[in-house]
Amino acid sequence: MNSCVIDENDMARHVRKSLKEYFRDLDGEDPCCNMYDMVMNCVEKPLIELVLEQVGGNQTRAAEMLGINRNTLRKKMQLHNLD
Repeated sequence: MNSCVIDENDMARHVRKSLKEYFRDLDGEDPCCNMYDMVMNCVEKPLIELVLEQVGGNQTRAAEMLGINRNTLRKKMQLHNLD
C-alpha cells in the first residue's frame, strides 16, 4: 500500500460524522453558506498548521509535502492568520 494514501475510511468517517452533526443541528434549515468552501476552510487550516509543525516551520518543505508551491502556501497562511 502506498504510504501517501490515507485510509479513506478513517478521515472520511470524521468528515461524515461532522457533516451529519452539522445537518442535524440545522434541523431542516438550509445551510447559509457555500458548503464546499466551509468544509475546505475547516480542513485546510489544521492541515497547514500540522504540516508546518512537522517540518519545524520550514515553508519550503511544508509546501513540498502539501504538493503546492511556496507562494501558494504563504497566501494560505495569510488567509488563515498563520503568519
